[in-house]
Amino acid sequence: MFVHTIVVMTNKDVLLNRELVVALLRSGSKLNDELNVLTKAYGISLPQFNVLRILRGQKGKPANLSTLNEHMIHKMSNTTRLVDKLIEKKLVERDICENNRRKVEITITTKGLNLLTNIDNKLEVKEAQLVQHISPIEKEKMIDLISKLTST
Repeated sequence: MFVHTIVVMTNKDVLLNRELVVALLRSGSKLNDELNVLTKAYGISLPQFNVLRILRGQKGKPANLSTLNEHMIHKMSNTTRLVDKLIEKKLVERDICENNRRKVEITITTKGLNLLTNIDNKLEVKEAQLVQHISPIEKEKMIDLISKLTST
């Protein structure tokens, strides 16, 4: 049986909710823009970078498109296109099973691993710059609070 709960909100509640959502969207957009500038300097987009990091995390084990989509920060329907672009750049390889053409395995290449290694230090510096005005305790609290949004 479905129980419907009615929540009564005041104008103040509505405005506070909206202010929080807008602040989170603005912050996310700013962070996204800053990280996009960093990855563009290496000839890849932020979603392509995300795919490379997922594949590096596989530790040599191949991934399929479903696995990539599942772990992507920005869920997208064009993961195939992202992988195609990374293949063109020789950063990943795709193997199609001869017995089952629907089975596709994607692995990161040495060139892809080297690119990530080149980006790693600059990314750490950029991340530190982006959150430099927030204390370690505040960072932990923010992580905890923001995690509540994504756990529902």
